[in-house]
Amino acid sequence: MKSSYFLASVLALTSSFILCSKEYPWLSKLDHNNGVFESGEKLMSLEYGLYALEKKLSNEGSIIIAIHGSKSRGYEWIYPLKTLDSKNHDVYFFRWNDQGCPDTSAIKLNKLINEKLSKNTEIQRVVLISHSYGGLLTTWFYKNWSKNTPMEIHAIASPLAGMEIVNNICGYSPPTKIKKEVSVSQWLTQKNLDAAFKDLEIDPQIISLNRNKTFLLPTKYKNRRLGHNWSISYVADEIIKTREKKN
Repeated sequence: MKSSYFLASVLALTSSFILCSKEYPWLSKLDHNNGVFESGEKLMSLEYGLYALEKKLSNEGSIIIAIHGSKSRGYEWIYPLKTLDSKNHDVYFFRWNDQGCPDTSAIKLNKLINEKLSKNTEIQRVVLISHSYGGLLTTWFYKNWSKNTPMEIHAIASPLAGMEIVNNICGYSPPTKIKKEVSVSQWLTQKNLDAAFKDLEIDPQIISLNRNKTFLLPTKYKNRRLGHNWSISYVADEIIKTREKKN
């Protein structure tokens, strides 16, 4: 009996130590050069939820929320997240059940965003940057965003037209309208260069939707083929260019 109790205590302490020793993926510690894969693992080891990646938040200006795709390894987000960071933009990562239906997690994210807006009234804009399957999650906000705070959505390499399994199991259908408080930019990879789409008969990125600004990505970026995961880095650079022009 005593030995069993001792063993249980040791296991409990060991588990507690492992949980406490996990290094939180603070943006300042993420490495997009030599440690990109390790940094990606830290992001994806987070439990489901919305996480601030900066220790000191401004709680004003814009909040930027990254929304990963299905079976992400996280590494594709490291350079974009560090690139998008600035003193006027708080960066968050939304870890969600990417093997489930997107609307369920979209509703959870909506609740979490509303909580932040209610606590921090100086926040002027919400920016969602989604990739791949994560783009289907963000389509929920096209017609359901109910706050006056403007929302800016970037859907990157996302099959917004739907795919058979998601359509059948989740009842997903392409968005048909965008609310006036929401602006949408859709960034399309070239189908023949995107490993996620190139073998499909039709390009699932193509939809017809008013006020959906579409941008076709080039074939190369930084002398490399611009495919599915690399697309986020390209878009991050483009967002920064646009931001600098406005300033």
